[in-house]
Amino acid sequence: MKTVRVRAFVRFCSLFLLASLSVQIALAQRWTARQANDWYKKQPFLVGANFIPSTAINQLEMWQAETFDPATIDRELGYAERIGMNIMRVFLHNLVWEQDAEGFRKRIDQFLQIADKHHIKIMFVLFDSCWNDDPKLGTQPAPIPGKHNSGWVRGPGTKRMFDSRTWSGLEQYTKGVLTAFGKDNRVLVWDLFNEPSNNGYNDAVMPLLTKTFAWAQSVRPSQPITAGWWNDHPLSNELMLSQSDIITFHNYAEAPKLEAQILELRKLGRPLICTEYMARTRNSTFETCLPVFKQYNVGAINWGLVKGKTNTIYAWDAPMPSGEEPRVWFHDIFRPDGSVFDPKETAIIKKLANE
Repeated sequence: MKTVRVRAFVRFCSLFLLASLSVQIALAQRWTARQANDWYKKQPFLVGANFIPSTAINQLEMWQAETFDPATIDRELGYAERIGMNIMRVFLHNLVWEQDAEGFRKRIDQFLQIADKHHIKIMFVLFDSCWNDDPKLGTQPAPIPGKHNSGWVRGPGTKRMFDSRTWSGLEQYTKGVLTAFGKDNRVLVWDLFNEPSNNGYNDAVMPLLTKTFAWAQSVRPSQPITAGWWNDHPLSNELMLSQSDIITFHNYAEAPKLEAQILELRKLGRPLICTEYMARTRNSTFETCLPVFKQYNVGAINWGLVKGKTNTIYAWDAPMPSGEEPRVWFHDIFRPDGSVFDPKETAIIKKLANE
């Protein structure tokens, strides 16, 4: 009974916060549907991947000064350019900004220079509720053989999500990054919070999620702001779908279910970008899904570019402790040397990206 009361109280507080802060967000000039669609008409068919260099196990290893790897980034974004990809979704992390904002800003700028050289626009992600909790700066763990995303970290993590006394740092991070790059034409979209209600957060994420929208809207970058549908959690979905300039979503299902979701989301009257798809063993493939995205002019960003320390060639729920390569990769397209898992896939990507 006590647990039920606590959950009811959390839900009440979340609803109250949503009602009060949504007014503040609305006053911060969310794009109209016309503005969003006018912006989207100027874009090519957006095809890309969620990117992290193969030498990094997580966002911290990608961005910390000691392990930032521009040579690998340059080489691997070159692979993407080779097959016609024009957008990458890339995760940042608040801890790196809070440790050394100016150094992080310089590394982000260096990354954007590399991406621009390869004619690739960037969608940055600020926060994330997925995988390992309690992130820490410094040396990151080695990959666990055969385990999907064994070292990926949440941001900001549970402790800070539930301690609003620490949110000033998160506010400075959000506003700082968006102010620094909010008029940079190398950045295409801001994705504020990846799968915010994941890992059982559900309605409890609402206070921070709502605040994040308010912080971002107070800066009001020239690029669209979004946070994407990923599961049937009504409160977070209501907030994200009602406050995003463009609609983003995840879909790891087979093509008919993907098409059904696209048709439903089109009713919102705003541009659509799928920011995660393609899990081969779940029948979400380039051959079947990318033509659906092309048909409806929905941006398509699959999970994973190059096989690496994230171990995303292995399925979420099917670890292979031996570390041997699975016969069918779950995610990813390239090996580190630039060879591909399946040449038929890259031919399809290149064909549809360049039509």
